[in-house]
Amino acid sequence: MTSLSLPSRTPATPQQLLSEQVRRILSAPVYDLAIETPLQAAPALSASLGNQVLLKREDLQPTFSFKIRGAYTRLSRLNPAQRARGVITASAGNHAQGVALAAAHLELKATIVMPTTTPSLKVEGVRSRGGNVLLHGESFPHALAHALALADSQGATFVPPFDDPDVIAGQGTVAMEILRQHPGRLDAIFVPVGGGGLIAGIAAYVKYLRPEVKVIGVEPEDSNCLQAAMAAGERVVLAQVGTFADGVAVAQIGAHCFELCRHFVDDVVTVNSDELCAAIKDIYDDTRSITEPSGALAVAGIKKYVARTGAQGQTLVAIDSGANVNFDRLRHVAERAELGEQREAVVAVTIPERPGSFRAFCLALGKRQITEFNYRYHPGKEARLFVGVRTHPQHDPREALLASLAEQGYQVLDMTDNELAKLHVRHTVGGHAAPGAKERVLRFEFAERPGALLGFLERLGKRWNISLFHYRNHGAAQARVFAGLEVPDEELAGLPQALEAMGYPYWDETDNPAYRLFMG
Repeated sequence: MTSLSLPSRTPATPQQLLSEQVRRILSAPVYDLAIETPLQAAPALSASLGNQVLLKREDLQPTFSFKIRGAYTRLSRLNPAQRARGVITASAGNHAQGVALAAAHLELKATIVMPTTTPSLKVEGVRSRGGNVLLHGESFPHALAHALALADSQGATFVPPFDDPDVIAGQGTVAMEILRQHPGRLDAIFVPVGGGGLIAGIAAYVKYLRPEVKVIGVEPEDSNCLQAAMAAGERVVLAQVGTFADGVAVAQIGAHCFELCRHFVDDVVTVNSDELCAAIKDIYDDTRSITEPSGALAVAGIKKYVARTGAQGQTLVAIDSGANVNFDRLRHVAERAELGEQREAVVAVTIPERPGSFRAFCLALGKRQITEFNYRYHPGKEARLFVGVRTHPQHDPREALLASLAEQGYQVLDMTDNELAKLHVRHTVGGHAAPGAKERVLRFEFAERPGALLGFLERLGKRWNISLFHYRNHGAAQARVFAGLEVPDEELAGLPQALEAMGYPYWDETDNPAYRLFMG
């Protein structure tokens, strides 16, 4: 990943760095364009967690994201010569919309380089605000490198998406509003983390004025660049970055951001995609608003923090950072939210293959609601069911379901946390491999866009027979494929090299119990 340069004058001590950043925050002219967003109570979430939870509604900004604050602050401080040459930036969406709107307000030319995987809603959002969009590369690092090269060749000013003192200052005005809106007891502020601009600005302002308030970052488990940097004591580059929360899909924390975070951020919490989906639902239940995955990170982090620490009676703020989500992605969110809030368990159950066994199994479940039931007849003495069952984290947890079935003599395998089972097997249960088949089963991921599936099949080629295939477009940035390949014994040794040559991330799932039980 191309690194962003540090400012030319770095304060010698953390306290000097803090003072300088707060000075910039206090003078940031964000309200020329941004609005002061409400700090809204979340009564249902507060009641369920036993803490007062407040949502900082940055999704209500003109661009539906906090990014307008940093973008406008940076552009407003350009000199006349820089304004005449225009600006260039790279972004997965929210910063891009902020730069486009800020440039239009200041009557500047703006070119925005965005990854080809950027949700169409964000691309159209930039174009509708007057930005010139260039789609380049499948991930943010590729878009960033191209934008930096264009800025250099055209003499335009590059506007960093996060790693710049003025951008950080604009984002830091969020904290200024929080402390003004809630002067009473405040225990912790939970902040989504991508490149680090938002949390760096918030941490600087909060620790300068109210150092007793904790500042806690929240990242996806598969995009935890700040957590990795804090553990290592230096910036690291993640080998692979998850894209479900595309707004924070960054492989390396910003250099200037990290200098602030390493001194003034108290903790970093990570959450998985199911927990993010549950948090989106939590926010909807309390506000009737729909948040993008990265915007729900802070709420998911609060839930994880409370479960881990047992915190009660505290006042916790979550930054609801954005609402730029493609409508079709909500299918996937709704599907996984029940799992994320521990209200559904996915299990494999072995029952006798004889009349009446289905009825007996349903009786064993009692009054629990079945959400999914998959089965296909296969000759033998035993049948295997793929079952979704409604649970409740307090009144009827997953562990109680598993224990109850085991006590009644059923062989049960919990697959609630098995990605292969949740993404593919639940949609493909219905047949086993042919006797004697030399089948290897694999999961692949690649950027979702028109023609992507055909491109994948062309790279896979005709070397091996495809014995199983599942692909489902659920609106995510990444396409997911589950495939069975018939590979002769003499070719097994060369399989990994052939798969690596395709250039797609892949996982060998041949020994996954979900596959073995239902299709192996």
